[in-house]
Amino acid sequence: MNYCPHCHASSLVKNGRHPKTDCQKYRCQTCGRQFVQNPKKQRVSLGQKSLIGRLLLERIPLAGIARVVGVSERWLQNYVNRLYARVPRRVEAKPNRRTALCLECDELWSFVGNKGNKQWVWLALDRKTRAIIGVHVGDRSRAGALLHRICLKGCQKTFGRLLNFLNRR
Repeated sequence: MNYCPHCHASSLVKNGRHPKTDCQKYRCQTCGRQFVQNPKKQRVSLGQKSLIGRLLLERIPLAGIARVVGVSERWLQNYVNRLYARVPRRVEAKPNRRTALCLECDELWSFVGNKGNKQWVWLALDRKTRAIIGVHVGDRSRAGALLHRICLKGCQKTFGRLLNFLNRR
Protein backbone atom coordinates (compact mmCIF):
# COMPACT_ATOMS: atom_id res chain seq x y z
CA MET A 1 0.00 0.00 0.00
CA ASN A 2 1.37 3.41 -0.96
CA TYR A 3 1.40 6.18 1.62
CA CYS A 4 2.81 9.72 1.93
CA PRO A 5 6.20 9.86 3.69
CA HIS A 6 5.30 13.27 5.12
CA CYS A 7 1.77 12.88 6.55
CA HIS A 8 1.31 9.08 6.15
CA ALA A 9 -2.01 9.54 4.31
CA SER A 10 -3.06 6.98 1.72
CA SER A 11 -4.83 9.42 -0.62
CA LEU A 12 -2.25 9.57 -3.44
CA VAL A 13 -2.50 10.32 -7.13
CA LYS A 14 0.02 9.62 -9.87
CA ASN A 15 1.89 12.77 -10.84
CA GLY A 16 4.07 11.99 -13.86
CA ARG A 17 7.49 10.38 -13.99
CA HIS A 18 10.84 11.51 -12.62
CA PRO A 19 12.88 12.89 -15.57
CA LYS A 20 16.24 11.37 -14.58
CA THR A 21 15.29 8.03 -13.04
CA ASP A 22 12.02 7.45 -14.97
CA CYS A 23 10.31 6.40 -11.72
CA GLN A 24 6.63 7.02 -11.03
CA LYS A 25 6.01 10.22 -9.04
CA TYR A 26 3.08 10.65 -6.65
CA ARG A 27 1.34 13.62 -5.07
CA CYS A 28 -0.44 13.46 -1.72
CA GLN A 29 -3.95 14.92 -1.88
CA THR A 30 -3.85 15.67 1.86
CA CYS A 31 -0.63 17.68 2.21
CA GLY A 32 0.31 18.29 -1.46
CA ARG A 33 3.79 16.80 -1.17
CA GLN A 34 5.36 15.25 -4.28
CA PHE A 35 7.61 12.22 -3.95
CA VAL A 36 8.89 9.01 -5.51
CA GLN A 37 7.75 5.91 -3.66
CA ASN A 38 11.06 3.99 -3.52
CA PRO A 39 13.80 6.52 -4.28
CA LYS A 40 17.13 5.14 -5.53
CA LYS A 41 19.09 7.96 -3.91
CA GLN A 42 18.82 8.48 -0.16
CA ARG A 43 19.88 11.41 2.00
CA VAL A 44 23.25 11.10 3.69
CA SER A 45 22.58 10.15 7.31
CA LEU A 46 24.20 11.73 10.37
CA GLY A 47 26.07 8.48 10.95
CA GLN A 48 27.57 8.67 7.45
CA LYS A 49 28.52 12.33 8.00
CA SER A 50 30.18 11.40 11.28
CA LEU A 51 32.13 8.64 9.50
CA ILE A 52 33.16 11.13 6.79
CA GLY A 53 34.44 13.49 9.48
CA ARG A 54 36.55 10.74 11.07
CA LEU A 55 37.92 9.64 7.70
CA LEU A 56 38.84 13.24 6.82
CA LEU A 57 40.84 13.46 10.05
CA GLU A 58 42.71 10.32 8.97
CA ARG A 59 43.73 12.19 5.78
CA ILE A 60 42.19 9.62 3.47
CA PRO A 61 41.71 10.90 -0.11
CA LEU A 62 38.22 12.08 -1.03
CA ALA A 63 37.85 9.42 -3.73
CA GLY A 64 38.48 6.70 -1.14
CA ILE A 65 36.03 8.24 1.33
CA ALA A 66 33.37 8.46 -1.40
CA ARG A 67 33.81 4.77 -2.25
CA VAL A 68 33.68 3.63 1.39
CA VAL A 69 30.69 5.73 2.44
CA GLY A 70 28.77 5.31 -0.82
CA VAL A 71 28.38 8.97 -1.80
CA SER A 72 29.39 10.76 -4.97
CA GLU A 73 32.70 12.58 -5.11
CA ARG A 74 30.89 15.76 -6.15
CA TRP A 75 28.60 15.66 -3.09
CA LEU A 76 31.58 14.93 -0.85
CA GLN A 77 33.59 17.86 -2.25
CA ASN A 78 30.63 20.22 -1.72
CA TYR A 79 30.20 18.88 1.84
CA VAL A 80 33.89 19.42 2.64
CA ASN A 81 33.69 22.94 1.19
CA ARG A 82 30.72 23.71 3.46
CA LEU A 83 32.65 22.37 6.47
CA TYR A 84 35.69 24.48 5.53
CA ALA A 85 33.55 27.61 5.20
CA ARG A 86 32.53 27.22 8.86
CA VAL A 87 36.12 27.04 10.14
CA PRO A 88 37.08 30.28 11.92
CA ARG A 89 39.78 32.26 10.14
CA ARG A 90 41.31 33.55 13.35
CA VAL A 91 42.86 31.15 15.81
CA GLU A 92 42.94 32.29 19.42
CA ALA A 93 45.07 30.61 22.05
CA LYS A 94 45.79 31.62 25.61
CA PRO A 95 49.48 31.53 26.53
CA ASN A 96 50.61 29.35 29.40
CA ARG A 97 50.88 31.67 32.42
CA ARG A 98 53.70 29.67 34.05
CA THR A 99 56.25 30.31 31.32
CA ALA A 100 56.91 33.19 28.98
CA LEU A 101 55.54 32.73 25.51
CA CYS A 102 58.38 32.42 23.00
CA LEU A 103 57.12 32.72 19.43
CA GLU A 104 58.61 31.53 16.20
CA CYS A 105 57.10 33.17 13.10
CA ASP A 106 57.48 31.88 9.60
CA GLU A 107 55.88 32.21 6.21
CA LEU A 108 55.38 29.89 3.29
CA TRP A 109 53.68 30.18 -0.07
CA SER A 110 51.91 27.95 -2.53
CA PHE A 111 49.95 28.21 -5.74
CA VAL A 112 46.21 27.66 -5.39
CA GLY A 113 44.51 26.55 -8.57
CA ASN A 114 47.00 28.11 -10.98
CA LYS A 115 50.33 29.93 -10.97
CA GLY A 116 48.58 33.29 -11.01
CA ASN A 117 47.06 32.70 -7.58
CA LYS A 118 49.98 32.68 -5.15
CA GLN A 119 48.88 32.49 -1.50
CA TRP A 120 51.05 33.13 1.55
CA VAL A 121 50.56 31.42 4.90
CA TRP A 122 51.92 33.31 7.92
CA LEU A 123 52.35 31.14 11.02
CA ALA A 124 53.23 31.90 14.62
CA LEU A 125 54.19 28.89 16.75
CA ASP A 126 55.05 28.54 20.42
CA ARG A 127 58.66 27.38 20.35
CA LYS A 128 58.31 24.99 23.28
CA THR A 129 54.93 23.36 22.67
CA ARG A 130 54.75 23.87 18.85
CA ALA A 131 51.18 25.10 19.35
CA ILE A 132 49.87 27.40 16.63
CA ILE A 133 49.30 30.83 18.16
CA GLY A 134 48.35 32.77 15.03
CA VAL A 135 47.80 32.15 11.33
CA HIS A 136 46.96 34.33 8.35
CA VAL A 137 46.38 33.22 4.76
CA GLY A 138 46.57 35.86 2.04
CA ASP A 139 48.98 37.89 -0.01
CA ARG A 140 52.52 38.94 0.92
CA SER A 141 51.82 42.60 1.42
CA ARG A 142 52.23 44.95 4.34
CA ALA A 143 48.51 44.63 5.00
CA GLY A 144 48.81 40.84 5.17
CA ALA A 145 51.71 41.08 7.60
CA LEU A 146 49.80 43.56 9.74
CA LEU A 147 46.77 41.27 9.82
CA HIS A 148 49.04 38.49 11.06
CA ARG A 149 50.49 40.84 13.67
CA ILE A 150 46.97 41.72 14.83
CA CYS A 151 46.36 37.97 15.35
CA LEU A 152 49.38 38.03 17.66
CA LYS A 153 48.39 41.07 19.72
CA GLY A 154 49.42 40.74 23.33
CA CYS A 155 52.57 38.77 22.54
CA GLN A 156 55.77 40.59 23.49
CA LYS A 157 58.40 38.89 21.34
CA THR A 158 58.19 37.64 17.78
CA PHE A 159 60.91 36.01 15.73
CA GLY A 160 61.54 35.05 12.12
CA ARG A 161 60.95 36.94 8.94
CA LEU A 162 57.83 38.78 10.05
CA LEU A 163 59.60 41.56 11.94
CA ASN A 164 62.30 41.83 9.28
CA PHE A 165 59.63 42.17 6.64
CA LEU A 166 57.78 44.84 8.60
CA ASN A 167 60.98 46.78 9.32
CA ARG A 168 61.99 46.81 5.64
CA ARG A 169 58.79 48.56 4.58
